[in-house]
Amino acid sequence: MSDTANIFEQKPDPDTFGGRLLRAREASGLSVKDLAWRLGVMIKTVQGWESDRALPSSHRMANLAGMLNVSLSWLLHGVGIGTASSDDLPATSAVDTRLSRLKVLHTQTGDLISRIESDLERLQADAAA
Repeated sequence: MSDTANIFEQKPDPDTFGGRLLRAREASGLSVKDLAWRLGVMIKTVQGWESDRALPSSHRMANLAGMLNVSLSWLLHGVGIGTASSDDLPATSAVDTRLSRLKVLHTQTGDLISRIESDLERLQADAAA
């Protein structure tokens, strides 16, 4: 797709900002650690962006688009120049990607609940003693 094409005639990428960022980072061959280092942010910051818990600032957003070789409009809205395969990405693939991310978050939440329960049991045992 050329730079002069009307982006409003495109079918928008159905994924979220975080999903598009994740796919663009993986397509560029960068790890989360590498991208974080290049941007001067913590790894958790990039992970937060990719899981849609936060958004980068405007200047970092522009840096991301340049580093990942995608357009800023594609990162933000899913229209424009995206990853090589983004134009052909079926909706089911985007849903699969989001489901995979949700499963990881679910596992992390379960681990956190277990740790909190253990801490509460320990505190109750200490208070009873």
